[in-house]
Amino acid sequence: MMIETLKRHWWVPVIRGIAAIVFGIIAFVYPGITVATLVLFFGAWVLIDGIFRVVGAIGHRASDPDWGWHIVIGIVGIIVGLLTFHAPQITALALIIYIAAWALMIGATEIAFAIKLRREIKGEWFLILMGLASIAFAILLLWNPIAGAAAVIWLIAWYGVVLGILAIFFGFRLKALKPV
Repeated sequence: MMIETLKRHWWVPVIRGIAAIVFGIIAFVYPGITVATLVLFFGAWVLIDGIFRVVGAIGHRASDPDWGWHIVIGIVGIIVGLLTFHAPQITALALIIYIAAWALMIGATEIAFAIKLRREIKGEWFLILMGLASIAFAILLLWNPIAGAAAVIWLIAWYGVVLGILAIFFGFRLKALKPV
């Protein structure tokens, strides 16, 4: 059963959440940091998230008929992370489009996953909030890319902290589930 597999791997969203919060705090504490360095931090975060998504999808393949989609999302995260490392000098506009596309896909996936789990778990709203936070983040970036380029540090920092907190709560919620 998929919920048992999720419960067994409750620590994955917690690790993802901690990585997101650390990234967000670094962005808040060092706002004067160069854009290239922030890009590298973002690339590391997306790469780590993508790796954990692929590992989680492979681990859930027996219980999740949509595991292939989760692998695709993880691979896209890995590719975006690697592209970020390959060309850290990319323009702010290209970075904003990369980030927005990634956040939009993550948001849609989290919401779809919450809908799928709604009969098996209480607290699926954490996943819905994670999805909505990701979609709102993408819309804010695409709404005004020039202003987005100037504000991207603060937007990414807030996004990382909020998403990280929600992921940690979701992970501990999974851990607290009673056996089915």
